Amino acid sequence: MRYFIEFSYNGKNYFGYQIQPNAISVQEELEKALSTILREEIKTTGAGRTDTGVHAKKIFAHFDTEKVLDQELVRRLNSFLPADISIKRIFPVKDDFHARFDATYRTYEYYISLEKNPFTEESAWQHWRKSLDVEKMNEACKILFEYDDFTSFAKLHTDNKTNFCKMYKAEWEQNGSELKFTVSANRFLRNMVRAIVGTMVEVGSGKLKPEDVRKVIEDKHRNSAGTSAPAHGLYLVDVGYDFE
Repeated sequence: MRYFIEFSYNGKNYFGYQIQPNAISVQEELEKALSTILREEIKTTGAGRTDTGVHAKKIFAHFDTEKVLDQELVRRLNSFLPADISIKRIFPVKDDFHARFDATYRTYEYYISLEKNPFTEESAWQHWRKSLDVEKMNEACKILFEYDDFTSFAKLHTDNKTNFCKMYKAEWEQNGSELKFTVSANRFLRNMVRAIVGTMVEVGSGKLKPEDVRKVIEDKHRNSAGTSAPAHGLYLVDVGYDFE
């Protein structure tokens, strides 16, 4: 039987979701907990692989077992797992349902603190030395919808078969001294959200004009885009599926 597991994690102590040689990952912790409790080797497939230090408020993975599982497993897993990983629910799905390939969209949020804030030092980019023009940043965001090839925002030398993505949402909202970027697409490339944020911050600080983003995208080269924003401000917040 195939099961889906919904969970969240604080990525500070992990080298991303995916198992890495000689580095601690969320997947390794999750599989260790499942295998210990179920007393069989469990392999999981995640909805995506977040980079080192990136957080997930809502993410899914699937795994297979012949055992019939109940919600008691959620409590047992949460007791076993470290404090920075939390299991929300486990539920059966069709045998061929895939956490990565059947996802219809993914949504990320990125947080910037516009004031020096000791309480968000590890959860938001502290960008208070230079003010940002949020209106211009949102103007630049609209340009993203004119394109589907985001090579300029992709990490170099990865195994991506295609750099095409369909953008569903990209906007900045300011609430007091907190700036939040919400971006949703059918898929994302490695490092793409952080590269977009870094580029938008260059627009907001006046280094680029909003319309310059067209040239950045059309260049199809990572060096044309801004520096990647720090990982600790990024959160995967939703992954969509048609479970029916």
